[in-house]
Amino acid sequence: MIVQLMYLVAALCFILALKGLSSPKYARYGNFIGAFGMLVAVVTAYVHGVVHNGLLILIAVALGVAVGIPAARSVKMTAIPQMVALFNGVGGAAAALVALAEFFAVRDPGFLFLLATVLTVLIGSVSFSGSVVTFLKLQELMTTRPVLLPAGQQLAIAAGVSSVALGALVMTTENGLLLWLLAIAGLALGVLFVLPVGGADVPIAISLLNAFTGLAVAASGYVLANTLLIVAGTLVGASGTILTRLMAQAMGRSLANILFGAFKATAVAAQGEEQRTVKAGTVEDVAILLGYANNVVVVPGYGLAVAQAQHAARELVSQLEQRGVSVSYGIHPVAGRMPGHMNVLLAEADVPYEQLKELDDINPGITSVDVALVVGANDVVNPGARDEPSSPIYGMPIFDVDRAKSVVFMKRSMRPGFAGVDNELLYNPKTTLLFGDAKDSLTKLLAAVKAL
Repeated sequence: MIVQLMYLVAALCFILALKGLSSPKYARYGNFIGAFGMLVAVVTAYVHGVVHNGLLILIAVALGVAVGIPAARSVKMTAIPQMVALFNGVGGAAAALVALAEFFAVRDPGFLFLLATVLTVLIGSVSFSGSVVTFLKLQELMTTRPVLLPAGQQLAIAAGVSSVALGALVMTTENGLLLWLLAIAGLALGVLFVLPVGGADVPIAISLLNAFTGLAVAASGYVLANTLLIVAGTLVGASGTILTRLMAQAMGRSLANILFGAFKATAVAAQGEEQRTVKAGTVEDVAILLGYANNVVVVPGYGLAVAQAQHAARELVSQLEQRGVSVSYGIHPVAGRMPGHMNVLLAEADVPYEQLKELDDINPGITSVDVALVVGANDVVNPGARDEPSSPIYGMPIFDVDRAKSVVFMKRSMRPGFAGVDNELLYNPKTTLLFGDAKDSLTKLLAAVKAL
């Protein structure tokens, strides 16, 4: 009775954590509540099962602490998506391995046990191998572009059909070797599933794989007869599915197009950058534009995160506000490498939540904005997503900064963004390019604005 009560407390903590994480204002509290719930769950599981596996549990906890704490402290904010992908993959692998172990331990498995075992092994294996590939892509240990193998679509279909067939055979024969083959087929399916996904679509694949891991954990909860695992896995699966859907909507595309669009993609002729001109400005030029503006919108992106320039941006905005300039931040749902990436960065710099505006808040009044300051963003301000049907990102909602009175585009170079698509905004006569590291440029801008 006490065990079930503690599991109920942990489950309530997980639900409250998700509620808190849905708001930037309460995200930190939500994280603490979720961590407390996990502590309650681990301690309860240990006390409940100490007679059988107490030493192994303590060893696992010690290893987790030894790896987790240094990882959490050393990983930069820009690498959080890669860490999320790895942690998600480990969760899927753990669920699959637990199901495999339970299969060989149970003498007389029933139909539902076998079904839950097959689902856990298959989905967990897919989640693990797919998450590893997304990690390699985000870490740029392999190309971030879609990878199309010869007959890759047919191979993926074959892996899927083989997985279903092996799962059915495991349920009818209860053969352990076939279950291992099912795990191998799942690993292959996960790789083939994610390879064709590239560019800005990779974070969406991570979100979907996170939902897969939740489903695997929920199924493993039935295998272990653990109610809390069923609840927690269902919460992760449901929230991951909702997040995936929201991210797909933010990209303006269907999930099927994101996952399988590369198979139907056609090459788009690249425009020669050497035949086009851009307008590069100096720090002093941009300082005058900003310092004498009435209304400024700052659109941050991955470049801001890489340079760790959020504090410099906050100081510049504070200086502009002292001069009577109205400033807000345009936060795109998929800016950076993960949902909420920009919110977290700006929260670190104590940017008021009220200044963080979404697409529907910024775009209706964008024509009255004197200066749109784009800091390290690219794809989320690319007019091609709105105007060019041939563009790979066509249909993705963007900030219409090209309709502002003037644009300042801060970039390191003329390289395209994560989606690998050239940006017409760079060549717009209203755009002034300020090249350099975002933190260094913002610091110089702050000094120049103070000197006005």
